[in-house]
Amino acid sequence: MRYIIYGAGGIGGVIGARLFRHGQDVVLIARGAHLEALRGDGLTFRTPEGTQTLRIPAVGHPSEVAFTPNDVVLLTMKTQDTAAALEELRAAAPDVPVVCAQNGVANERMALRRFSRVYGMLVVLPAVHLAPGAVLTHTTGVGGVLDAGRYPSGVDSLVEQVAGALQDAGFAARPDANIMRIKYTKLLQNCGNVIQALCGPQAAAGDLARLIREEVIAVYEAAGVDYAPLTELRERASGMQLGEIEGQTRWGGSTWQSLQRGAGSIETDYLNGEIALLGGLHGVAAPYNRLLQRLAAEAARERREPAMYTPEEVIEMGRAEANVTG
Repeated sequence: MRYIIYGAGGIGGVIGARLFRHGQDVVLIARGAHLEALRGDGLTFRTPEGTQTLRIPAVGHPSEVAFTPNDVVLLTMKTQDTAAALEELRAAAPDVPVVCAQNGVANERMALRRFSRVYGMLVVLPAVHLAPGAVLTHTTGVGGVLDAGRYPSGVDSLVEQVAGALQDAGFAARPDANIMRIKYTKLLQNCGNVIQALCGPQAAAGDLARLIREEVIAVYEAAGVDYAPLTELRERASGMQLGEIEGQTRWGGSTWQSLQRGAGSIETDYLNGEIALLGGLHGVAAPYNRLLQRLAAEAARERREPAMYTPEEVIEMGRAEANVTG
C-alpha cells in the first residue's frame, strides 16, 4: 500500500516520516516554501532520539500523483482547508479511500459527500511545524495514538492494514469500529486548545477550561452524542512519553502554532464552533465556546501573536455575552 499524506505539516509530516523510515511507500503533498524545502533538501525530522533528513517524494497537488488501486490518502490538513482539498483530490482520484487524520468531527462528513470509502482516525500526536521543510515531535517510545475505523462505523481489511503499518512504524494504532465515539472525546479535549493560544499555557487548566468543558458536556447530552469518558482517552495515550530535543523548546499545540506562524486562518470554527453549532441546533447556550471561536478568528485574521488575553478578561467577556444572549 502507498500512503499519500495530504497536508504534510506537523501531523502529516511526522506520520509520513515514521512510515517512510519503516519501509512504507509514502508521498507527501505540501505547498509553498515547505514544498520547496522538501523537494530541495528533504524532510528534516527531529525527535528526542536525534535528527534525520528523509528524502520522501513530495508534490504540490493531487494531480501530480499517478494514483493506483493500492493508494490510500491520509488527510492531515486543518479542517478549514478540508473542503478545498477534497475537491482537488476528487478531480484527481475519485475512488481513492480517504482517512481523516484530523481533529474535530466535521471532516469525515465532508469527505463522505464526495468519496465512498471514508475512515476516521483519532490523532493524539504532539507535533510541531514552524519552519519550512522541518517537523518535530517530542514523543519517545510510542510515537502517538492513531486508532482508525470506517465512517460512520465499522472496520474492514483496509483499516486493519493501515493500523498494522502504523503500529509497525512506532505508533499505537488499532482498528476501532466506533471511532467517532473517541473522536468526540478528543473534540472535548481540543476545545481547550484555543485557551492556550489566546491566554497562554498557564490558563489551560483553570476556570476558563472548566467553563468550556462544562458547556461541551451539556451540549453533548442535549444532542445525544455518544462519547467516551476523558479517562478512556488518557488511558489510551498513557504509553506516550515526552522527551527533550536539544536546543528546542516545547511549543504549544496546533491552534497556538497557527497564530505563531501567522497562518491567517485557524481551526476553532470546527472545534469550539462545532459546539456552538450543536448547541444552537439543540437549544443549549454555549457562550464561552462561541466567544473563544470569535476571538480566535479575529486573532488569526489580524495575525496577532499568541497569548493576548488573560483568562479573567475572557471569562468577563463570556459573562457579558451570556447575559446578552440569555
